[in-house]
Amino acid sequence: MQLSLNVPALFFPAISLIMLAYTNRFLALASLVRSLKSKYEETDKNAALHKQIKNLRYRLKLIKNMQAFGVLSFACCLFCMLFIYLENAVTAEVFFALSLSFFMISLLISLLEIQLSTKALELELSSIEGIDDDSIVTKIKKKFEH
Repeated sequence: MQLSLNVPALFFPAISLIMLAYTNRFLALASLVRSLKSKYEETDKNAALHKQIKNLRYRLKLIKNMQAFGVLSFACCLFCMLFIYLENAVTAEVFFALSLSFFMISLLISLLEIQLSTKALELELSSIEGIDDDSIVTKIKKKFEH
């Protein structure tokens, strides 16, 4: 396969859009952390708040890593374009492969963060409604436990 300048150039908008989405997730999480901090200071420091804080701390680390791998992907894409311009095809292909790999890692971390986020929301809704988790996985687990 001959790698032309157009291939990594087409990858730029995808990386940029995913970085924008990651930034929006970070800003939403930062807002949640600030509101949770004020709630923590105003109320009794119960175990549920500690669990939420621990969850948010882990999710912040995930978002940091998502963004870091996104930036690495973007940088490798730039280096790929540079080496295509310098007519060093082998190095360009290596950097393009790295760019794709870092992008995939970033997306996988994002998937994990989304799973944690939805699980946290399910727990929050369950505590408000006073009901158990009704996810499909929980129902399947209950079937096999009996």
